[in-house]
Amino acid sequence: QVQLVESGGGLVQAGGSLRLSCAASTLIFGFNAMGWYRQAPGKQRELVARITTGGSTNYADSVKGRFTISRDNAKNAVYLQMNSLKPEDTANYYCNRDGANEYAYWGQGTQVTVSS
Repeated sequence: QVQLVESGGGLVQAGGSLRLSCAASTLIFGFNAMGWYRQAPGKQRELVARITTGGSTNYADSVKGRFTISRDNAKNAVYLQMNSLKPEDTANYYCNRDGANEYAYWGQGTQVTVSS
């Protein structure tokens, strides 16, 4: 069964923090690098952070130093700690395999809204 369930979003003031969680099915999570993506209204979905099975990480320049991605391989879970949030971080956040395109299965995502 293919499943992606994101949670942890919400409304936060600029400068605040949120921790997003993603529960993935083994079909998606197993042996794959995973990523957190986001899509703001009127914009394309973008990859903001990725993590390999071994724990190596990469970040988009816009979130580097503020966001931290992690994974728990035993739980098929991926997390995104977001600190020093900015209004431009407002978007719907999704997790998926690294490199997932528009034809891949996507979950509902979790909405993050940062007020100024």
